[in-house]
Amino acid sequence: MSKNLIIVESPAKAKTIKKYLGKDFEVMASYGHVRDLIPKKGAVDPENGFMMKYQEIEKNSRYVNAIGKALETADTLFLATDPDREGEAISWHLLELLKNKKLLANKTTKRVVFYEITKNAVKEAIAHPRDISIDLVNAQQARRALDYLVGFNLSPLLWKKIHRGLSAGRVQSPALRLVCEREQEIENFKIREYWTLEADVESNKEKFIAKLAYLSGKRLKQFDIENDTQAQEIVNHLTQIAQGKLYVTKVEKKQRRRNPTAPFITSTLQQESSRQLGFSAKYTMSIAQQLYEGINIEEGAVGLITYMRTDSVNLAQEAIEELRSFITQHFGKNDLPNQPRVFKTQAKNAQEAHEAIRPTSAYRTPESVKTYLKPEQFKLYELIWRRTIACQMNPALIDMVAINLSTQTISKDGENENIFRATGTTIAYLGYMIVYQEKKDDLKEEGQKILPPLKEGDKVNLIQIRPEQHFTEPPPRYSEASLVKTLEEYGIGRPSTYATIISTLQQREYTILENKRFHPTDVGKVVNHFLTEHFNPYVDYDFTARLEDDLDAISRAEKDWIPILEKFWEPFYNQIQQKEQSVSREEAIQARELGIDPKSGNPVSARMGRYGPYVQIGSKESEEKPKFAGLRPNQKIETITLEEAIELFKLPRELGMTPDGDTVIASIGRFGPYVKYDSKYISIGREDPYTITLDQALDLIEEKKLADAKKVIKSFPEASIQILNGRYGPYATDGKNNARIPKDQSAEELTLAAIQDLLAQALEKPKTSRSKKAKK
Repeated sequence: MSKNLIIVESPAKAKTIKKYLGKDFEVMASYGHVRDLIPKKGAVDPENGFMMKYQEIEKNSRYVNAIGKALETADTLFLATDPDREGEAISWHLLELLKNKKLLANKTTKRVVFYEITKNAVKEAIAHPRDISIDLVNAQQARRALDYLVGFNLSPLLWKKIHRGLSAGRVQSPALRLVCEREQEIENFKIREYWTLEADVESNKEKFIAKLAYLSGKRLKQFDIENDTQAQEIVNHLTQIAQGKLYVTKVEKKQRRRNPTAPFITSTLQQESSRQLGFSAKYTMSIAQQLYEGINIEEGAVGLITYMRTDSVNLAQEAIEELRSFITQHFGKNDLPNQPRVFKTQAKNAQEAHEAIRPTSAYRTPESVKTYLKPEQFKLYELIWRRTIACQMNPALIDMVAINLSTQTISKDGENENIFRATGTTIAYLGYMIVYQEKKDDLKEEGQKILPPLKEGDKVNLIQIRPEQHFTEPPPRYSEASLVKTLEEYGIGRPSTYATIISTLQQREYTILENKRFHPTDVGKVVNHFLTEHFNPYVDYDFTARLEDDLDAISRAEKDWIPILEKFWEPFYNQIQQKEQSVSREEAIQARELGIDPKSGNPVSARMGRYGPYVQIGSKESEEKPKFAGLRPNQKIETITLEEAIELFKLPRELGMTPDGDTVIASIGRFGPYVKYDSKYISIGREDPYTITLDQALDLIEEKKLADAKKVIKSFPEASIQILNGRYGPYATDGKNNARIPKDQSAEELTLAAIQDLLAQALEKPKTSRSKKAKK
C-alpha cells in the first residue's frame, strides 16, 4: 500500500523521479496546469476585489481524477512541481481542486522543490519540505489577471476598430513595438557613401594589408573621403609621395586577456542556441525541458541539466568543486584559476536561490551520453556542458600588434605624415577557448592574423594603394537571439516567457521570419500604430518593465497584489471606454492615400480590412460604390504605388474561350487564385492570375477533367447521382448528401435503387457534432 504520493507536471519527470524513490512512493503527473480562468468575460471581477473565477481544465481532468484515486491509499501528498511561480501555482491549484472534491481529509500535504533531477537533489528536497508559498502563487495570479484584463478588454476593441481575430497582450504588444520601430528605423535610414584606402604591403616576401589612418597629419574620419574622385586623387598623391616604399614609424605590442563568459541563464541559452545551432527560442526550451526531466542513459533515467528557467548565474559550491576537479584531471592545473570564478547576476530581480543552467555532472561528458541522445538533444547538451566547463577555466591570452607605416621617414612634428595602420593578432594561450567559443565566428575574430616581424625604421615594399567603396547600413532587423536580448534589457517578460512572446507574434501573423530576421506584417504595423497612438502608456517599455518588477516584488512578499491590480485597472478601463467612443475605424486602420484613379477620378487608398490588406477605389462620399481588391503576397500598404494598385483591379480577367465555347476567367477568391469555366472553379496554384495565358488555363482545365474522370467510379445523370473515389474510400453523392459504400459491396455493381437507399439511410442517421477543443 502506497503511503506517499508525489505530483510533478510531466510523465517524463515522473519517470525519472520514480527511479530514485522506494516502493513507498508513487509518482504521478498533472500534465501541466489543472485549473485556469473561465474563458469568458467576468473571469476576473475588478468590482469584487479582483475575484478570479477558475474552472478545471477539461483535458487534464482525468489526470486529476487519477491523482484523487491514488490519494485514497496515501497518507502524504508531496507537490514537486517546478521551482518558479508557475510551478507553485500548479501545486496550489491542484490542492484547491482536491479540497473542493473533498479528497484531502486526513492527508498531509507538503511542497518540495529541486533545481536538478538527480538522486541527491530529489532525496534532499523530500527530506526538507515546506508549505505552498502564497506569495509566489499571488504573483502568478496577478500576472494571469493582468494578462486577462488586457486581453479581454483591448483585443475586442481591436476587433471593432480593425478586424476580428486580433489580439493585444501585456508583453506581446511591447515586443511587437520593438520590431515595428526597428522597421521604421530601417525605412527612414539614409544611405551614405564613404571610401577607405588600403595599402598592399610586402616585407621579406610576406604580404599584409594596412589601412590609411592619418592623412597629412589628421586622423581620418568615416566620411572624410566621400566619393571615387576624391579617393583616386588621394591614391595618386600618396603613390607619388611613397615611391613604392613605406617606413615603419611605430610598433606597439600588448597582450589582452579574454575572460570566459558566465554560465547560461534562460535568455543567454536561447541567444546562443539561435546563433550556434539555429534553434528557435521555443525549440530550445522544449529540448532543454527534455534534458532537465530525464534521459535514459546507461545508469537509467537521469536529469542531465539543472532547471532551465532561471535568471541567475550562480553555481552551487559542490558544482564548482566538481568542475575544478574535472578541469584538473582532463586539462591540467595550468588551465585552472587559483580561485573559483564568481559571476555577478545582471538581472536586478534575479532569484538567487536558483542556479545557472549547467550539467548535473561535469563528468557526464557529451561524448559519453551521445548514443542515448537525439541529435538535437546532443547539440544543446554539448553547448551547455562546454559553456559550463569553460566558465571555470583560465582566460585566453591574445597577443596584439599594431604597426604604423608612413609614406616618409619619421617626422619630428608629425604634421605632414600620411600613416597606414596594420594590426595583427595571435592567440598566445587558448585557455577556456580550447573548450568553448561563444559564437561561430569567434575564431575568425580572434584568429591568427600574423604580421611579419618589424621594428621602427624598417622599410617595406608598397605594392599598391587601393580605394575601397563602402555604404552605411541600416540597423539590422531583430533575429530571435537579438530580440530575446533586447526583451531582457528592457525588462519585458521574464525567462519563462521569451519563447512564448516570440511564437505569439508569429502565430498572430504580426511578424514573419525571413532569413532568420523578424519583419512586421501590414496587420502587425496597423495594430502597433493603434496601440502606440491610443494606448501608449501600456505598450511603453518602462511601464511594462515596472509591472514585471511589481510581480517580482509580490513573489518576495514586498507588495500586495490587489493594490497593484487596482492601480493598473481604473485608468486602463477608462482609456478603453474613451477610445471606443472617440476613435473611428477609418482612423484606426490608417488608410494611405495613393492618388486618383485616372478612369473614374475617384481617390485610391490602401488600408487594412477584415480579411487583410487591400486597396480601394472610391469612398463613402463617391457617387459610385467603392471597388475593392486584395493586395498580392509581396505587396505592402506602406509601399504599394498608385500604378500597382490600379493593376489589382484588372481581375477578374477574361482569357478567352474553351473549345466547347465556355468563357475562361482568371481571378482570386477566398481560397486563392483560380480559373473559372462553365461554373467550375480550378485552383491555379502558383500561377499568377494577372499573367496566366489562355493556353496555360486550358492545360489546367484538361488536367482537372482527367483527374475528375479518374475520381468518378459510376454515374447516374438522370438522378444527378455519382459514385466517387474519396479520401476514405468510395462514396455516393447527389451533390448535397453523401453516403459511404459498405466495404462488403462493390461500388461498380451497385444499382441506382441501391444507392438511393444508402443516401436515404445516411439522411436518417443523426449527425455527430465535432468534438470540442480542449480549453486553454
